[in-house]
Amino acid sequence: MKSLINSRRLLAVAFLTASLLNLYSQNKTNDTYVPEVGQRGKDVVWVPTPQVLLDTMLSIARVTPKDFVIDLGSGDGRTVITAAKRGAQAMGVEFNPDMVALSRRNAEQAGVTARAQFVEGDLFQADLSKATVITMFLLPEINLKLRPKLLDLKPGTRIVSNTFTMGEWEPDLEVNTPDNWNSWNTALLWIIPAKVEGSWKVGNDELNLTQEFQFVRGTFTSNGKTTAISDGRLNGSEIVFTVGNTKYMARVDGNNMRGTAANTSSKWDWVAVKK
Repeated sequence: MKSLINSRRLLAVAFLTASLLNLYSQNKTNDTYVPEVGQRGKDVVWVPTPQVLLDTMLSIARVTPKDFVIDLGSGDGRTVITAAKRGAQAMGVEFNPDMVALSRRNAEQAGVTARAQFVEGDLFQADLSKATVITMFLLPEINLKLRPKLLDLKPGTRIVSNTFTMGEWEPDLEVNTPDNWNSWNTALLWIIPAKVEGSWKVGNDELNLTQEFQFVRGTFTSNGKTTAISDGRLNGSEIVFTVGNTKYMARVDGNNMRGTAANTSSKWDWVAVKK
């Protein structure tokens, strides 16, 4: 009986030892994980953004300590870490758990763990509501799939992409880095526009607008006379357009606009309410 008990104890110890060695081996493997450029991911292959372009992307997005940056497909964490070094709160969304673990180690080595976080998840399911800036290095078809979700974000949210576009949605700014030998040297910026399409009451007058992303067209009717507007454009929640020789500027706040209008002889305040 004693021999049987001792045998069972030895088997238990052996099993526990093997389990611990296996766990150690897994942790050791994760701790030394090195991604390969071009390795396949869920939606795209991994190619790191050159640091000079990354710095340019964050600069044209005007990232400050007041921002919350979300990087979609965050890879080894370099975008999040760079944003955190600028004082911003930043979060990376990455599907590959090994990449997430690597990113956390990189953030710890950079001393920015208080401002840099990484979550394992699907970029299409990620909650982007806190973001003031979104960065990405995806593919055109992925960008297009994300576009409706991005356009529903708060007006003024900045979207910045390495190289790849948003279809017919023109960027508000495009900057090429001097690193011309590299295929990835273009930073593209979009600013989420307010939604203004529809009819607006401006005192006794009427403003009718159509909208295609940040561009605005329409008519202004005053005293029975209808005039086409020109140079209509949105920059986040700021709208500007011209009627005849009068330039209108306003801030859009939901179903209200409030701003100033000016021509060569006078300047006045104006308010519009959506009908």
